Amino acid sequence: MSRVLDDAPVDRLASFISRLRFEVLPVDVVEKTKIHLADTLAAALAGVRSVESRVARKAASSPGGVRIWGTGDLASARDAALVNGVAAHAFELDDAGGCDHSGAVVIPALLAAIAEERRPITGRELIASIVAGYDVGRRILEATGGYDSHNGLGWHSTGTCGTLAAAAAVANLSGFDALATRDAITLATSFSSGLWAFIHDGSQAKKIHAGRAAEGGLLAARLAGDGFAGPSKVFNDVWGGFFRSFNKATCEPESLSEDLGKDWKVRRAVLKPYASCRGAHSAVDALGDILAETGRGATEIDRIELRLSAMLMGMCGAKESGAMAPTQMSLPYALAARCVFGTAGLQAYAVERRADPRVLSMMDGIHLAVDDAMEPLDEPVVTLVFKDGISLSRMVPRATGSAERPMQPAAVAAKFRELATMSTAAGQADQLWTMLAGLDNLDDCRSLEALLAGDADSRPVFR
Repeated sequence: MSRVLDDAPVDRLASFISRLRFEVLPVDVVEKTKIHLADTLAAALAGVRSVESRVARKAASSPGGVRIWGTGDLASARDAALVNGVAAHAFELDDAGGCDHSGAVVIPALLAAIAEERRPITGRELIASIVAGYDVGRRILEATGGYDSHNGLGWHSTGTCGTLAAAAAVANLSGFDALATRDAITLATSFSSGLWAFIHDGSQAKKIHAGRAAEGGLLAARLAGDGFAGPSKVFNDVWGGFFRSFNKATCEPESLSEDLGKDWKVRRAVLKPYASCRGAHSAVDALGDILAETGRGATEIDRIELRLSAMLMGMCGAKESGAMAPTQMSLPYALAARCVFGTAGLQAYAVERRADPRVLSMMDGIHLAVDDAMEPLDEPVVTLVFKDGISLSRMVPRATGSAERPMQPAAVAAKFRELATMSTAAGQADQLWTMLAGLDNLDDCRSLEALLAGDADSRPVFR
């Protein structure tokens, strides 16, 4: 077992993460990181009112001093990371484009670690640690063949790659040297898990993947910090190695350390305006664009036709409107909700709206066809056929929330306030927003805790 670093990609990555500090971060990276932190916390403050969050809290209830966001409860650091991660991912409104859902993995682990620190952690330290986590999570996924190759084999990258992201983030926050950072990242492979089998029966298992990744990454970092050695060859081409196990064919190990300090992976993370799987967002945008550009209303639509990849069909093609978890994976439902309610936001997924006969009728008029010539990650082509016979088609290459089509600042702020006030008072949510906006000047991040308490338990479960 190697207890020294050499020049392998994971060693270069660990060295970089161990040295990463706020002062080297570009201004745009700092500002984007603050937005993703706020967005993740808001998603969790809403998600604490989910069925999944409340069940997770019953299962993970060991005593401690770390806040369960949106409540008055405290738990152990690992249990808090688990439950807060579940809450952040519960309503499909957390960010994507990283490991995939980096915020719901990295931020619960970091804030749990901060709550146990004996020294103040500055906002600048927290920002650098978030950047470290996003960087590692995405690099692991890219090295394992990318989203379509890795997830196409049945793995859910939020769980498999996100665990390593959380470990790296905590390692950076804790000031680990390069060797301990490598141990944290490599140990996290032993907690790496998550399968897409939930897609076939409407299981809620997807929601637990983010929480388990946050918890596993925190545990891996804690072990490494106390001298527990990780498998130094886990990213080599060996039996039992990460790449052989998770994708034998198309791995790119050099991606672990390519353009470190230049290609900041948080830049490619995206916000989600709609409460559905990201795979549905481009189609919702295409629908909205056509209606806006023509001045037509959704009531004028006769039917909607979609041409999409086989991967997207398998992931989001089902016409679901029953339980919330499978409905949020349904592209047809997202389109129907946008037509009937004018939004595909969280309120469009409330139980009474999922049963609305107008939505069910609209879904009957949505026709999906697989185009075998399309690549797995190609966005769908949406065709609206209007009642007067006119038909218009559109494909949106990058959905709202991406760098190419960003959410406007007012929309980001409105989303934060809508979600955060699902378990906190409006004034408290505003204070939290202000504190996060000035995070790079915050002397002690433990002051965030009071603003993350809430009264979710006195409010109804959002079903």
